Amino acid sequence: MKNIINVTRINQIIAFLNSLKIKSKRFSDIIKKQNAQVIKDFDQALTHSSDDKIINYEKLEFFGDAVLRLAASNFIEKKYPQMNVGERSELRAQIVSDEWLTKLGKKIDIEKVIIKGPKALGDENSKNTIIGEATEALIGAIYKCFNSIQEVNLWLDDIWEEEAEILLKAPYKFKAKSILQEWCQSKGFDLPVYKIIEVSKKNGDPKRFSCNILINGLEESSAFGKSHKQAEKNAAKVLIEKYINTGKF
Repeated sequence: MKNIINVTRINQIIAFLNSLKIKSKRFSDIIKKQNAQVIKDFDQALTHSSDDKIINYEKLEFFGDAVLRLAASNFIEKKYPQMNVGERSELRAQIVSDEWLTKLGKKIDIEKVIIKGPKALGDENSKNTIIGEATEALIGAIYKCFNSIQEVNLWLDDIWEEEAEILLKAPYKFKAKSILQEWCQSKGFDLPVYKIIEVSKKNGDPKRFSCNILINGLEESSAFGKSHKQAEKNAAKVLIEKYINTGKF
């Protein structure tokens, strides 16, 4: 269990936090001061349980999940006040998803500062999961600096704005199943049938489940996902894109 964080690790954490380019003077100031508790929180957020069973990112990840949802709700309220509750929920689900967190984690290159034990270092299947979880823990640690979502929104709002516009221009990308169902009903077809097969037993494996979609008894598309729900969504996206490209949609 860690008691002291060495200078090399402190400098690594500070350089990483500066690279986030959060537009907040008080965040910049707190980093410059190298507050011991702040450094400990970020070190914890960037430590996997395979390295330390007690001081690791799991608690901050749990905390970060709630912070992320609140910050995303705040963003949607400011940017899209006209949206109804259902639309807000659908959009928020996309901009706080596991896939989005992993994508963000890769963008900020968080993996280079995550401390892992030997088992996790050699596990390629858990790589993306760890990136996403550590990113969520990082968000929790940023909140803890001030007990405020202000810095989280200052960091993420610009990213969310760009991605939300893409999603809203092609709504099937974030509510593919409901749009596919509506399309089938408009054509007088039976509702889509989703057939799931578990092809892997590994948690976090992006190809753990395979989903085939049948329309009127005919198999129309297939895709993978790390959960039933994700595999179904991915297969629905694939099918809609296929129909768009062939002029059926």
